Amino acid sequence: MQNLAFTERAALERITHDPMLSQVQQWAAVNSGSGNLAGLKATADMLADAFAILPGTIELREPVPVEKVRADGVVENVEHGRHLVVTVRPDAAVQLLFTGHMDTVFPADHSFQEQRWLEDGVLNGPGVADMKGGIAVMLAALAAAETAPEFANVGYQVMINSDEEVGSPSSAPLIAALAKGKTAALTYEPALPDGTLAGERGGSGNFSIIFTGKSAHAGRNPQDGRNALLAAADLALRLKALTRPGLNVNPARIEGGSPNNVVPDHAILRVNFRPMTPQIVEETDQALRTLIADVEREHDVHAHLHGSFGRPPKPIDAGAAKLFDLVKQCGADLGLAIAWKASGGVCDGNNIAACGIPVIDTMGVRGGAIHSADEFLITESLVERARLSALTILRIAKKGAL
Repeated sequence: MQNLAFTERAALERITHDPMLSQVQQWAAVNSGSGNLAGLKATADMLADAFAILPGTIELREPVPVEKVRADGVVENVEHGRHLVVTVRPDAAVQLLFTGHMDTVFPADHSFQEQRWLEDGVLNGPGVADMKGGIAVMLAALAAAETAPEFANVGYQVMINSDEEVGSPSSAPLIAALAKGKTAALTYEPALPDGTLAGERGGSGNFSIIFTGKSAHAGRNPQDGRNALLAAADLALRLKALTRPGLNVNPARIEGGSPNNVVPDHAILRVNFRPMTPQIVEETDQALRTLIADVEREHDVHAHLHGSFGRPPKPIDAGAAKLFDLVKQCGADLGLAIAWKASGGVCDGNNIAACGIPVIDTMGVRGGAIHSADEFLITESLVERARLSALTILRIAKKGAL
């Protein structure tokens, strides 16, 4: 560790491997799939106990209501878990935000539930990298920073939500509220196995279009029917044709239909958009609505649009570039080569950046094969990444700004 001040070195030396690994294994042993409310509650309680070592207030915030379109077209509310919020020194002049998520993509009935060692130092298990390892890194970094005198002038909030893996629908307003007025934010999604960070990210929009037509006998009087399934398929093709550089369109599923001898009067098209810039978001939103109106008119059906661009694009602006430069310098002082590249994935960093707050969203562990039964954590990165975070936030504290 080169070029470190005495207080920085003392703080970083408090970060050790075994307690962090123990936390990861304890947390990953509990299934916390986004829809597993019992598992999310157990995980939230464990995290609240763990974060109690910080000198702040701990809350479990209720999720906002979220609607979902069922396969039959009925719009219903979907329950989500509570979100953990820790607030420390809210009156300090410099305010930071740290975010993570407790949910995983593995539901309670998924076959991937156990942990095992793939080799020495490589742990396979559900959520060990994405992102229970990241939460352990965040907590260790903050606990270490709290021992440095310069950190007493910094306030911060921690938010660990229960729904990131499904797009943060019940926590997006909370993220926006917590981001307000912050100097910078760090989010603890996993880095790539070699430590590369995600830089700019595209956005994401998920939509369900419900089509209502008119049923009729397929042989006796098909001309009296209005085929909702055909309208959905037509729209899927038109939307896919919007694909161009900076925009990918993925019509993902059509639900509905009828028996072969009935003109189907109901269908739902599910589609995902990946726009790279805010301008493309606006253009795509307008094109989507125009094409829906065209299909309604040409097929004589009714269409109801449900959904939004829940993850705005995340460019690297001047503030984000400054934060990346700071992390790169901190890495150099720790003997780490820090690099970043654009990513097609999305996360809560998109939402934070949309609030105008500089954010790096892959400050978690090194790992890989996330969202699969091959997910792994490189355990030596626990200490490595916690020290990187701790040094970064201590440098912000020392300057009182980025």
